[in-house]
Amino acid sequence: MKLFFYALRDYDEKHYLDECSEKYGFEYGFTSEYPDMDNLDLCRDYEGVSIITNPLNSEMLDRMKEIGVRYITTRSIGYEHIDVAHAYSIGLKIAHVTYAPESVADYTIMMMLIACRQMPYIMNKAAVQDFSLEGKIGREISSSTIGVLGTGNIGATVVKHLSGFGCRILMNDVYEKDELRVYGNYTSKENIYARSDIITLHVPAYEENYHMIDQKAIESMKDNVIIVNCARGSLIDSKALISALKTGKVGFAALDTIENEAGLYYLNRSGDILDNDERAILLSMPNVFLTPHMAFYTERTVYDMINNACIGLLNFEKNIDNPFEVKK
Repeated sequence: MKLFFYALRDYDEKHYLDECSEKYGFEYGFTSEYPDMDNLDLCRDYEGVSIITNPLNSEMLDRMKEIGVRYITTRSIGYEHIDVAHAYSIGLKIAHVTYAPESVADYTIMMMLIACRQMPYIMNKAAVQDFSLEGKIGREISSSTIGVLGTGNIGATVVKHLSGFGCRILMNDVYEKDELRVYGNYTSKENIYARSDIITLHVPAYEENYHMIDQKAIESMKDNVIIVNCARGSLIDSKALISALKTGKVGFAALDTIENEAGLYYLNRSGDILDNDERAILLSMPNVFLTPHMAFYTERTVYDMINNACIGLLNFEKNIDNPFEVKK
């Protein structure tokens, strides 16, 4: 079988792809470019194609089908960037990957601690030799009530790890997990908004979750609440968040992902004028910590992403049960 990889990074992913190619016995081609209508011919006659979080619309899918592609996988958990319904309507099969949840879970808790202790402000002041204490007082995570929205693999791991801090934990998910009840209590989103000192998001970017944190939700939260997002940027209405940060309704936002980040992250855009005004405003605020969608990025996770992408494509070809298949 021949596989083609778009947006492959030669400084980390390619090493693992070479290992998988030898282990599983397939040929592969690759490019560092993201797929678009101008470079889709690169994957001509490759049965399987791997992408990452870049859009695949109906026109691109039609072209891929036309030139011989049969299977597509995204090296990400989310797959909302692919027109899955159209893919299946033309006979393409779609897969995604899973990876160890500890990477994002640990990063999320790091973001909470950074927010609680105002680390960006402290370090910026220290850089200009201002070692005074005024304005730098922090909070203790162990005495906080933390609301976890979404208890899938990552959210559940956040809950388990947080339990060691001794904080109070509130949870919300469509599918409740009995094994998590020993760590906290399931409740409504509205109760989480009203009672939580810290709110962390771990839900998928489904249509029903778009702007789940909007002006109305923020108004129902405690004053000085901390919001952490290591999931998807579309979950938060950036304009509403910026407004609440200005007034102090939201005390701190720790964000690994924001709206309209496509075309920014994982690329070297130094020296470019970026068309993302909301990002610029957020970066200017001392009560914001913004990272470039890095929560997943560990050695273990990158291996999982490459390995599971390969397995997902190969399982399609073998016509065997595929745990990574995106269902219709």
